Amino acid sequence: ITSSIGTMRVTEQIDALEVMGINTYNYLIFPKIIALSLYPLVICTSMFLGVFGGYIACVYGGFSSSSEFIEGIQMDLIPFHVTYAFIKTGFCSFVLATIPSFHGYFMTGGALEVGKASTVSFVWTSVVIILLNYLLLQIIIQNYH
Repeated sequence: ITSSIGTMRVTEQIDALEVMGINTYNYLIFPKIIALSLYPLVICTSMFLGVFGGYIACVYGGFSSSSEFIEGIQMDLIPFHVTYAFIKTGFCSFVLATIPSFHGYFMTGGALEVGKASTVSFVWTSVVIILLNYLLLQIIIQNYH
């Protein structure tokens, strides 16, 4: 995200869009936020496929019966883990869309600075996600118990 928007800044494509009267924030950044806000759907799909794959491997591998697997899933499922996964995914997807967009949009310089901006963006995104993970876990656990 940083390199694509940064390259548009270096080649003055963003300036051209502004001259044409296009709101560049909505045109360049908003679609990325919307696309990454669909990450919870990806998480839902992966959770389903994980359980379904476990079912197929367990039953057709001869490790247990279908009823034992379903009973085990029902006994061991902790709804808090599912809720936490969706909350964390929502917040992290927003961070993954906004920080790289910011660094790409407001970069200055040439092609060399695009690489530097991408590196800085990656570092800041990683740090913010680690801190956000800690804060979300503390807030959710405090309210869960």
